[in-house]
Amino acid sequence: MRGAFLALLVLLGAGLGGCALNPATGKSNFVMLSERQELELGRRANQEIARQYPRYADERLQAYVQRVGERVARNSHRSNLDYRFTVVDSPDINAFALPGGYIYIHRGLLAYLGSEAELAAVLGHEVGHVTARHGVQQQSQSMAWGMLGQLVAAGTGVGAAGDLTNLLGTAMVRGYGRDMELEADGLGAQYLARSGYDPQAMIEVVRVLKGQEDFAREQAARRGQEVPASGYHGLFDTHPDNDRRLQQVLGPARALAAGGARESNREAFLGHLEGLPFGDSEGTGVRRGRHFYHAGLGIALSFPEGWTQSNGAEQLVAQSPDRQALMAMTLERAERTPEAFLRARLGGQRLVQGQPLGQAGLQGYTGILPGRPARRVAVVFKDQHAFLFVAVVKSGELASQDARFLEAIRSLRPLQAGERKLAQPLCIHLVRAKAGQRIADLAKDSPLPGDAEGTLRLLNRLYPDGEPQPGDWLKVVR
Repeated sequence: MRGAFLALLVLLGAGLGGCALNPATGKSNFVMLSERQELELGRRANQEIARQYPRYADERLQAYVQRVGERVARNSHRSNLDYRFTVVDSPDINAFALPGGYIYIHRGLLAYLGSEAELAAVLGHEVGHVTARHGVQQQSQSMAWGMLGQLVAAGTGVGAAGDLTNLLGTAMVRGYGRDMELEADGLGAQYLARSGYDPQAMIEVVRVLKGQEDFAREQAARRGQEVPASGYHGLFDTHPDNDRRLQQVLGPARALAAGGARESNREAFLGHLEGLPFGDSEGTGVRRGRHFYHAGLGIALSFPEGWTQSNGAEQLVAQSPDRQALMAMTLERAERTPEAFLRARLGGQRLVQGQPLGQAGLQGYTGILPGRPARRVAVVFKDQHAFLFVAVVKSGELASQDARFLEAIRSLRPLQAGERKLAQPLCIHLVRAKAGQRIADLAKDSPLPGDAEGTLRLLNRLYPDGEPQPGDWLKVVR
């Protein structure tokens, strides 16, 4: 059995692809895609990303990010690629790259950066993933493990063998991992130095991300909740200044930059942050406590007291405090009657306790899908839009939360004139620090939810206990 398994491994390695010289590192990597296939993979993935992640509707900011990104990419190992840099309308602290040169940075990460050099560091890191073909390596490994699973299952007659190799493959490709992230940092820092930026900005960005992780852990501890999983990067257990491997990969870039010009362009960058939505934007809808307002769709709705909302690119999700009750709302195009629409979406599944909805001049339909677990489903029509709800209790009976589910569904209503202001987002504004001004003073009147002081400190690189100097530019939110 073991011999047959090893033989299949040898056959797989000989037949599926081979090693290629990495254009950025000079190392030999296992890849199964040519550059032409890589570009096609990126193009197709970009089309899907564009559907899932809305583009931030500020073309001046988009053009600025494209210029900075192109400056870095021109000094990369694969300057021949057509790089596309896009700001995503999302409050998440994230950035990512697709094979072939499609690079995205979330609006939420921009808010925490402090200079053009730091923006270039983020974009340079993502360019590093592209030039080192990390996405291609990841895709090749995934393809190989999938094919290996099929071969092992066929060769041994044991279907579980396929499951085993799929698990191994999943563990291998679930993320870039520390080695690839460090490699991208090192490459990005080199591109920064070649572009005239200070490669130290890479450390500053990692410091920003480390502060975010520390703050999230502190907030979770205060609430008695589990520590959240690490987000973007999420690699360094110690302070980045003390991370030996990070310092080692940035060493060549510092040597390259020695004696040369080192731009930061702080004020030019901060000027582009003036008026940037912080948290939710008008285009994606605004959460305020247990309420949700969307000016573009002209709706408002409310969830039970204490429930949290997650405003994603494709759906709005609300959860009970114990995370056992879950409710999602998605948007589709209205067609036929609400009942016919809902039954068509259920694809013939049995719907019980069906009843029409009529609320604030809107028409809808709701019912229960039996099963384990049972689900409350509903649709409400407004104009040409169909707001589709699915609600479930993870462990327990639907009846324990069904009244709350129905209350939230029935709260969907047209946005009133007096609520228009509530549908406007909080935005970043730049002010000069006055003598004796403290972050705690700014936090007292801040509309920021939760720990306003901690958030302002993070925004201004003063976390956990720093204070501004007179004349410093400060980001405030109002």
